[in-house]
Amino acid sequence: MIQRFRMSRRALAAAATTAALTLALAACGSGSSSGKGHDSGMAGMDHSAMPSPSSPAGDMASMPGMDPASTGNGLAAAEDGYRMTSTAATLPAGRATEYRFTITGPDGKPVTAFAVDQTKRMHFYAIRSDLTGFQHLHPTMAADGTWTAPSAALRPGAWRLYASFTPASGAGRGKNFVLSRTVKVPGRAMTSALPKPAGTATVDGYTVTVQGDPMAGMAHQLTATVTKGGKPVTDLQPYLDTYAHLTAFHQGDLAFAHLHPETMADGGHGGPTLTFHAEFARSGNWRLFLQFQTGGRLHTASLTLHVG
Repeated sequence: MIQRFRMSRRALAAAATTAALTLALAACGSGSSSGKGHDSGMAGMDHSAMPSPSSPAGDMASMPGMDPASTGNGLAAAEDGYRMTSTAATLPAGRATEYRFTITGPDGKPVTAFAVDQTKRMHFYAIRSDLTGFQHLHPTMAADGTWTAPSAALRPGAWRLYASFTPASGAGRGKNFVLSRTVKVPGRAMTSALPKPAGTATVDGYTVTVQGDPMAGMAHQLTATVTKGGKPVTDLQPYLDTYAHLTAFHQGDLAFAHLHPETMADGGHGGPTLTFHAEFARSGNWRLFLQFQTGGRLHTASLTLHVG
């Protein structure tokens, strides 16, 4: 910054000298002169940079590389006065653990009144920096507003943890928030390459096909079809008030996509086709996780979707 400041001073001094010379020439009756504009933009600013997971307590609001436009995409620990707080900066590897956090409101006090969304007052997600290890949990809240999310074993590496909720009172009443923090799981981190974009994925003998042509910054409809052995699956059981739940994260910055089911549960059996209202804030590759239930068992299919 000091070098840039000095360069800027030299540039301004040069510009001032040029201007004075031009005026002097004009006063002496010389011809007109023209100049080119100077680009004052700062080079090297990468707003999509992944914030360091080693910052204190994983508070993303204070980390470098944060783009103000990321607000609402789950990449900040605070929004509109609401904050996700936690004292945990690390979690153990290789065994089930618990993550405790609190949502505080604009008054700084813990929020305890939350609206029910898809049968739950809080949806909690965990994803590793390489978009593996996805977990969708439903934590429990103590009387003092402390939430506890019982996480399955985590592999070493950097993880981002998201809290999706809607206050039932206060300034943010009725608004959906997605806030997040990062934690580090110590140990040797072995990363996995993101699978190439594909329209289908298989899990537990089921094939999930996702269709749609989403564009960044625009609302689109995604359609998911579930088959087994080439035949349509029509025995999907209700799961969170619908027949499937869809979550997506952006490759690179792990932005959270807002995907809402348009096919609500109506009876004990559903399928094979489900529709979702999708909004992707950024172009690029997104990792999708589709959860559905059959025979009392929850299945999670994952695939990579490219957004233009």
